[in-house]
Amino acid sequence: MFDDQDEIHPLLAGAPQTTEFRKLRKRIVREVREAIETYGMVERGARWLVCLSGGKDSYTLLAVLHELKWRGLLPVDLLACNLDQGQPGFPATVLPEFLSRMGVPHRIEYQDTYSIVMDKIPQGRTYCALCSRLRRGNLYRIAREEGCSAVVLGHHRDDILETFFMNLFHGGRLATMPPKLVNEDGDLFVYRPLAFVAEADCEKFARDMAYPIIPCDLCGSQEGLQRQQVKQILDGWETRSPGRRQVMFR
Repeated sequence: MFDDQDEIHPLLAGAPQTTEFRKLRKRIVREVREAIETYGMVERGARWLVCLSGGKDSYTLLAVLHELKWRGLLPVDLLACNLDQGQPGFPATVLPEFLSRMGVPHRIEYQDTYSIVMDKIPQGRTYCALCSRLRRGNLYRIAREEGCSAVVLGHHRDDILETFFMNLFHGGRLATMPPKLVNEDGDLFVYRPLAFVAEADCEKFARDMAYPIIPCDLCGSQEGLQRQQVKQILDGWETRSPGRRQVMFR
């Protein structure tokens, strides 16, 4: 089914014809379908706000969800959304031009949360918590305005593992980000359909498709983040014992 190039969503047009890429694509699609079915994410006729940062993970999420919908395997409406948070130098035209060219329904929202974060967080401290909180609040608002029942995020398997170990090492508790949850107000679902997908697969998929990746310079500019430290630990385990991440995730 997925090898039929005569009928394809524009997001996957021009995909590499190698056996390696076909296997990668099928694996990601299979794992996303499995996560959606395992956690009961689909309500027929629902509308999802698919959050797009411009990173490799959100591009992979967008492409696979539209692939499933294109094939009649995901009976929901999809609205892509990018929240431009006012970071200096952010290439504001990249995503709207890309989404328009791909024929993807979308909404681009500008909210200068960058200035708030820079004003509230002392130099040298981690921006992530406040930045994420402000972003999430705006995404919830947009979802309500657009009549969406779910906010869909691009967190993958490795994000979930890293969050688990961050909570263990730094918070002394066993917890991580769930693939499906209800927000505090009880009116929106939050879904993570990439929950079973490896970060390396997202990276290879987005790179092979030549999607216009936008780096997050705000977070990437800080050294010594707890998440980066945990990632390095997991990378070391994976190098010494290949497959360790998947074993731990199970």
